[in-house]
Formats: sequence, C-alpha cells, structure tokens
Amino acid sequence: MSRPEIAHFFDATTGSLSYVVADPESQACAIIDPVLGFDPVAARVDPTPAAPIVQYVHAQELSVVWILDTHVHADHVSAAAYLQEALGGKLGIGSRVTEVQKTFVRLFNLDGGFAADGSQFDHLFTDGEHFQVGGLQGRVLHTPGHTPACVSYLIEDALFVGDTLFMPDLGTARCDFPGGSAAQLYRSIQGLYQLPDNTGIYVCHDYPADGREQYTYATTVMEQKLLNQHIRLDTPLAVFVQVREARDRTLALPTLMLPAVQLNIRAGCLPEQEADGVSYLKLPLNRF
Repeated sequence: MSRPEIAHFFDATTGSLSYVVADPESQACAIIDPVLGFDPVAARVDPTPAAPIVQYVHAQELSVVWILDTHVHADHVSAAAYLQEALGGKLGIGSRVTEVQKTFVRLFNLDGGFAADGSQFDHLFTDGEHFQVGGLQGRVLHTPGHTPACVSYLIEDALFVGDTLFMPDLGTARCDFPGGSAAQLYRSIQGLYQLPDNTGIYVCHDYPADGREQYTYATTVMEQKLLNQHIRLDTPLAVFVQVREARDRTLALPTLMLPAVQLNIRAGCLPEQEADGVSYLKLPLNRF
C-alpha cells in the first residue's frame, strides 16, 4: 500500500485546517478544505490563507488532480475555485450538496439567480465512491449530521473528516445548521469507529481547549473511540443527542456564515458581476 505524504496548513483567523495529500511516486496530489480569507467589514476576499498551499505545491513540484471540500462550510470561505485557477485540478464535493444549495436558495431568496444542481463543481461524489490520487486509493464516506451533505475522504489509511469530528478534547461540531441532526452525526461517527483503530483522522478545525496551548490536527480512530469527550464507542445515542443539542443552544452563528455559505455553494466563486461590474451578496434581515 502506498502511503500518502500529508502537509497541513492552519488558518488562525478561522481555526481552520487544510491539507495537501500527495502520492510520492507520481507527485499527484489532492487539496482538501482550502481556506480563502474574507474581511466581513470591507466585504473583501483575501487569498493570503491559500498562498502557502500554492507555494508548497510549486516547491514540491506536485500536480493537483483534486480540490475537495468535505461540505459547504459556514465559518470560512472555500479557496477551491481560487486554487483551481492557480493550480488546476477538479473540484469535488458530496452529491448531496444540492440539498444544501436548495436550502440556501430559499433562505437567501436566490430563485432564478442560482442553479441548485451542483454544476458549480466538477464532480459530485456518491457514498462509497472510489477515486484516485496518482497511485493512492481514495474512498468517499457520506457522514451527515453537521450538515446533510458532509462527506469524509479516506485516502489509503488517512481519513479527512471535515467537521464530523474535532480533536478528542473538543468532541464534535454543531448540528443546528439547516438540515443538521445530532442523531445523524452519532450514526456517522459510529460508522467511522468501525474503521481500523490505526486509521489516521485529520480534522478541519482546532480551537485549543483548556490545558492545551497549541493547535493540533491529527488523531486516530482508537483515540477518538476511547477519549472523545462527546462520543466514545460505548456512548448511547440518547446521551450524545442530549449533550450535543444542549451545547448547540448556547452557540451564536459563525461570524462569516452569511457570506461564507453564499460563496461556498458556488465552490468559492463570487456571484456573477452585475451591470456595474461588481459582485454582490445578500443579507436576509431579521431571519436568523
């Protein structure tokens, strides 16, 4: 079995982690959950968080075959479209992204101005679908709960879980976004716990908890099963749902949610320019 070479990139502003997963034999690589900066005051995108990925790909002489998002992120803007223009590769996401698109078409009143068919991406992955990164074998696992369209990417023995799991001392991500479900998240995670214990788990966010000063990004199935503060292998469904829903009731909306989801349902592309040559986002007043 080939072993992927994995480089991580941390955006401190959003607590987000992105990855470049490379096949050392072919130099092919996939980029997972890349971040584009966004200034909510000036309403301006900023490529700075994605620049180290571009530099790394060039320095390692890699060939990008996939740029993958695990879901429609609500707390940062995806750099997928930006990196495709800079580096090439196909944009991929789970096929149920169309459900999320339709939800936000309604919430932002985008009827007639947005195609909620996933056509903004080059490929929509189905549950269990296989893909290649050079000689590396990849498989897509549908892991809903945080959103109904979340997927995890298993590339050889490395699992990229998006927001399905955090590091064990942080537990799990919220489930109160439209279409989210704590019960679904429980079932998704218990499914991941059936993978081999030494499977590496790479998270999409880290916010160091009490007693831990530095961010981290990698754990294993075994560590999660034994130590995750929200859901261990023997945690009952009802207990997890109670804990997760109680926690969710205390959380405010992410700072970037309203701009981020409008851009991320477009794979990180800006809306089409209007007659004045400017792209616009919408703010639904008194809706959230």
